Amino acid sequence: MPNLPDVVVWSIPAFVLLTVVEVISVRIHPDEDAAGYEAKDAATSIGMGLGSLLFDFLWKIPIVAVYTALYELTPLRVPVLWWTIPLMLLAQDFFYYWSHRGHHVVRILWACHVVHHSSRKFNLTTALRQPWTSLTVWPFYVPLVAAGVHPAALAFCSSANLVYQFWIHTERIDKMPRWFEFVFNTPSHHRVHHASQGGYLDRNFGGILIVWDRLFGSFVAETERPVYGLTKNINTFNPIKVATHEYVAIVKDIKNARSWRERAGRVFRGPGWGPAPAAETAEETVPA
Repeated sequence: MPNLPDVVVWSIPAFVLLTVVEVISVRIHPDEDAAGYEAKDAATSIGMGLGSLLFDFLWKIPIVAVYTALYELTPLRVPVLWWTIPLMLLAQDFFYYWSHRGHHVVRILWACHVVHHSSRKFNLTTALRQPWTSLTVWPFYVPLVAAGVHPAALAFCSSANLVYQFWIHTERIDKMPRWFEFVFNTPSHHRVHHASQGGYLDRNFGGILIVWDRLFGSFVAETERPVYGLTKNINTFNPIKVATHEYVAIVKDIKNARSWRERAGRVFRGPGWGPAPAAETAEETVPA
């Protein structure tokens, strides 16, 4: 297995430089309608990003163990060559789409991903607002390892996907060329993803490519200015609360649930799911 670079580490100087450029740009040419920057919000996002580096290191220990065991069991092997790396990137992006979509529609998975959507701003520091409980992501990539992709190659592809998504967290870029907008994820597409309006909710899940959304019916173009954040904002800059607030809400809902069916729904159904109100007793029908 050839050594593959840690693209996240190598990209840190670019992250810092681009963020500084964006801040200066916002100061020089402010947009009154844009969400802009707020010091406390940006500090929280950066803190969440630093915390995620620590927790991701811890979660990688059991994940790498599972992936390695699976890789040793499968007879398949995908060599790491100049022409297979783009194919692995494409496959990883495909499974990322389903992982991302799953983390929006299953509440226990949303409890992890909601962290990234908790900011009411949208700038390059928002890209750093990452969860501390990313242990829920690994099952979505099991097919790749089972198909013979080395865990280190999968880690490289996942890191490259993450690095690509940094630059799309900005309001300073309006639209890219039309062909680029059709194929790739862009700031315009990702602004929709972070919006809280009804028509924009749970849309544009792609990582590098937006074609998955076009293929699977989850694409929406940006037509009105997004309102960022959650449908019910948490109004806190405390990193611990940001990281855990949805888990706390799930525990409360489970305690207040009236049946095991409701408890399961509070965990495994959608983030906004709730039991239907008790139906009123139907009127007796008069026999003909």
